[in-house]
Amino acid sequence: MALKASRVEMPDLSGQVAVVTGASRGIGKALSLRLAEAGVEVVVVAKSEVGREGLPGSIHDTVAEIEAAGGKARALRANLRHEADVQRMIEETLQQCGRIDILINNAGALFMAPVGATPMKRFDLVHQVNARAPFQAAQMCLEPMARQGGGHIINLSPPIEPEILPGKVAYCMSKFGMSLLTLGLGPEVAAQGICVASLWPATIVESQASINHKMGTPDMWRGPEVLADALIALLSQPKDEINGRIWLDEELLARCGVDDLAPYSVVEGGTPLRIVGAGNWMAPSGQKG
Repeated sequence: MALKASRVEMPDLSGQVAVVTGASRGIGKALSLRLAEAGVEVVVVAKSEVGREGLPGSIHDTVAEIEAAGGKARALRANLRHEADVQRMIEETLQQCGRIDILINNAGALFMAPVGATPMKRFDLVHQVNARAPFQAAQMCLEPMARQGGGHIINLSPPIEPEILPGKVAYCMSKFGMSLLTLGLGPEVAAQGICVASLWPATIVESQASINHKMGTPDMWRGPEVLADALIALLSQPKDEINGRIWLDEELLARCGVDDLAPYSVVEGGTPLRIVGAGNWMAPSGQKG
């Protein structure tokens, strides 16, 4: 993956350490590459150590690309469904890197079906990956972040819009749970210099999930650079202005003067599908907006 050049001013984050989950491909990989470009040492976390058909890329591929561009990164395999793996992810990062400045809970499990067609093993999957693991990882970062004077915990989770619930209750429960973590934890830890915020795309972004689950076609997608740039925009804002809030990529980019989002379209002249607010693609027919 070769990211397009950033459209926001890149800060110098040298000396900082970030843990990025779900970073073997897609959005997580893009976030990792952009952070490394800003000077961050990135701990690349995911299950995949070898790519395969339908799921190309691995933690080692992401590390190799970061290092080839002059950045610094480490690969760490973890299955976030397992409590011990989440614990090891944080503990090994602290042992090897000495600190964690940025935790990005990006890894996600996607399953959308009506309640009656949702096996409990799928319910458990989305809740373990989307809600429980971010809660545990955030909890484990609080003490070391407070000790070092602060940090950022960033959850890839959506605004809480009840109209999208029908047909995808289990998934939305898990993702809204991550958003509630942001809304509640932010005020709890603000006095310790820790900023907790959610980042979410306003439209479908090209990823292995959007490809494999046939979420539209490339002319309906933005590239992952839109979220990578929005992440940099978020990290550039005063903590007290962004803490405890759920931010769309468009809002953060606008704060940095990026109002023309057409260059992020995968296909020039394309019309990205919105997944929040008016015209929401995820809402059932007749309930959009």
